[in-house]
Amino acid sequence: MSEENAKKEQLTQAFYAQTEEAVFTELDTSVNGLSDAEAKSRLSQYGANELEEGKKKSMLQKFLEQFKDLMILVLLVAAAISAMVPNAEGHREWVDAVIILAVVIINAVMGVVQEAKAEQAIEALREMSTPNANVLRNGHSVTISSDELVPGDIVLLEAGDVVPADMRLFEASSLKIEEAALTGESVPVEKEVTVLEAGDIGIGDRINMAYSNSNVTYGRGKGIVVNTGMNTEVGKIAGMLASADETETPLKRNLNQLGKFLTIAILAIAVIMFFVGTVLNGRDWVEMLLTSISLAVAAIPEGLPAIVTIILALGTQVMAKRNAMIRKLPAVETLGATDIIASDKTGTLTLNQMTVEKLYFDNHQYAASDDIPVDNMALKIMNYANDTRIGQEGNLMGDPTETALIQFGRDKGFDVQKEVPNEPRVADLPFDSDRKLMSTVHQLADGRFLVAVKGAPDVLLNRTNEALLEGKVVPMTRDEKDNILANNTDMAKQALRVLGMAYKYIDAVPETLESEDLENNLIFAGLVGMIDPERAEAAGAVKVAKEAGIRPIMITGDHRDTAEAIAGRLGIIKPGDDDAVLTGAELNQMSDADLAKNITKYSVYARVSPEHKVRIVKAWQQEGKVVAMTGDGVNDAPSLKQADIGVGMGITGTEVSKGASDMVLADDNFATIVVAVEEGRKVFSNIQKAIQYLMAANLGEVLTLFIATLLAWDTLLPIHLLWINLVTDTFPAIALGMEPAEKDLMAHKPRGKNSNFFSGGVMSSIIYQGILEAAAVLFVYWSALKWPAHTAMNVQDLSASGLYDLQHADALTMAFATLGLMQLFHAFNVKSVHQSLFKVGAFRNKAFNWAILLSFVLMMGIIVIPGLNDIFKVTHLDWYQWGIVVGTSFAIIPVVEIVKAIQRAMGKE
Repeated sequence: MSEENAKKEQLTQAFYAQTEEAVFTELDTSVNGLSDAEAKSRLSQYGANELEEGKKKSMLQKFLEQFKDLMILVLLVAAAISAMVPNAEGHREWVDAVIILAVVIINAVMGVVQEAKAEQAIEALREMSTPNANVLRNGHSVTISSDELVPGDIVLLEAGDVVPADMRLFEASSLKIEEAALTGESVPVEKEVTVLEAGDIGIGDRINMAYSNSNVTYGRGKGIVVNTGMNTEVGKIAGMLASADETETPLKRNLNQLGKFLTIAILAIAVIMFFVGTVLNGRDWVEMLLTSISLAVAAIPEGLPAIVTIILALGTQVMAKRNAMIRKLPAVETLGATDIIASDKTGTLTLNQMTVEKLYFDNHQYAASDDIPVDNMALKIMNYANDTRIGQEGNLMGDPTETALIQFGRDKGFDVQKEVPNEPRVADLPFDSDRKLMSTVHQLADGRFLVAVKGAPDVLLNRTNEALLEGKVVPMTRDEKDNILANNTDMAKQALRVLGMAYKYIDAVPETLESEDLENNLIFAGLVGMIDPERAEAAGAVKVAKEAGIRPIMITGDHRDTAEAIAGRLGIIKPGDDDAVLTGAELNQMSDADLAKNITKYSVYARVSPEHKVRIVKAWQQEGKVVAMTGDGVNDAPSLKQADIGVGMGITGTEVSKGASDMVLADDNFATIVVAVEEGRKVFSNIQKAIQYLMAANLGEVLTLFIATLLAWDTLLPIHLLWINLVTDTFPAIALGMEPAEKDLMAHKPRGKNSNFFSGGVMSSIIYQGILEAAAVLFVYWSALKWPAHTAMNVQDLSASGLYDLQHADALTMAFATLGLMQLFHAFNVKSVHQSLFKVGAFRNKAFNWAILLSFVLMMGIIVIPGLNDIFKVTHLDWYQWGIVVGTSFAIIPVVEIVKAIQRAMGKE
């Protein structure tokens, strides 16, 4: 192997399955460590013990990539046409061009900002690395920078240390390492120096290994560094983060579809118009070319990207108030399409805090909430045989299992800080993974000593010959022992971690503390069952998600029994439904094709690795599902990035998981995800409403001009279209984005990955409503010419042509006013695609009310204010004409209400 290959590949053998001697030989090292010269040589060979930054895009590259979207390209072409091609009056539409370019540039800048935030994930991983490590060099203990570690180094570990690299342990004294950020398991792992013979063992079960960035919570140990930098387990996660493809959001996919549709439709309209004008009507081809291009430009809803961005931004503000922090704008809408919520267990569905749940004594099981006498012997033993450290402010430090016992004692009125000084600890036998017991010896006031023992129930029972029952010590019978074991099994089936408590009194402390003497002939006091409990609100959130057609699944590094029990208690699966659980070991035996084929069978995935989580998310995505993945640990980061939407935890989450997420929960509350899904559905619905409103209006304009061209009518001038698009499109469309959620929003199933902005009856609504608008405008224009009603003075003095020009100006003004007012009235219709306006509430949205009023004033102002009507080539209308305009414009509301009623009757909601 070349040095370059060695540096890249390092050593990837299953060291946990090798003997210590084989590992020492493989790595060419010894218990005294490496020499300085050898360490220097290996550092140049393997590289520094740090995570690679990877290649970064320049700011210019990021900016240019924002213009790949088809809709953006259409808008850029529209801007170029507006600026370069003169209209029928010889003017170029510079205002249109500037507005379009401003929208495009703003979108590009926002995209660059969001992408820059996403790059923080790997940076956070780099910053997690511990700065120093205690190693043996030349046989002496020295402290070096952790980035100087190399394979073969001997590292010394003790409580409080962060493991600096992946290591094979060869010494372990009561060593416990907390690996929750890597494996998702909340309880520290008891490490043993042994050879693991199984061929394929998950990270959480490799008890003879210590992994980079995990935390030593108890004891001490020594290990041989076997992998550093990008070859560590954390390094592999960083590599997956760097290489993961960004998933295409439903919003981006829908906007692309909309862009393609508009491109085809606009080109078709322009070609047909050019053909009709030149071939059928014999008009000048240059004039018709300019007319066709102008119509095509008018058909583009250039404000749509800006309006969508504003609606999304408004959604983020609402979500922020409800503790859901959005890091990427499209995530707001993506949430609304969620089919699967794949949740990590530890810290997300559970509290990530060991808690006493059951206590057994006097042949009876008690819930933690029951009254427990403060002088209960089991309560006393669990507090005495305990190494928890208590800070000055009363905070508990140490092994989570032991701190849970102290906290339980506090809750029941047993203050260990007051009790122990009266019966001080004078000796102890620390916990040992071989004997699975821990004992402390306490001086009593009568001169005797109390031996307090806690440990594995089966081991403890073998060392007891008596039991404490209702305050009396009685012989340990076979029936009593069977009863204790039955309760131990019952608790274990509930995924509780069970410990036994026993004690005895001795007259003197032996000079040499031996387990065989100190931990035998004990009196059984009780059992305690602990668990990392589910969050109080999680079960309710799971229920709401299911009612909304969303399938919650659990993906965790914890043990199968624990995961199954918690999932059953939360309602993710039926209690005891073992077939719905898949383990990482079983997953290893399945190909990606088999997994994708069977993925729907499982709702709980236990004892899985980071690679497994990514495979699971991909398998659901292959089913066509939109997947939201929640998590808080380093191990969750790759799957968070792979998912359609990654949801990080703001309180317990690592910076790595938050950096890889699209959304962060400020309160770590699983229920907040369901709230965010509801808001996401509302945002999508409101974007649909805005698109329906804009597209129906544009279709109405296009059909009006198209049919008028066929009939050789002059209905609307370019300045009229520009003003209507500016005034009646923008403000109401944005206000529609602030509509409150419809009452039955969470009663519907997810809309699915293949849905788009035109789904759910929106396309048919756009078509018939656009036709209605065009028909109404053309009718008003025709009737105004057919039955003119101009009442200006001295019309009798005008020539026939002059009178016609005046009557045509009135017809033009009435058509213009009708189109503008009708669009404002129609905005009320699109508050719901199918529901009646009177059911959803016409005036619930205050922002909408003000937007309609403002647009109305701006629309009417150019007609009634002297001077402005000359600029816009419109005339003053009399009350009769205004009656025609307002009556025809308002008619769209009852007509659409009738159509909606028919649709509801036909079951097309």
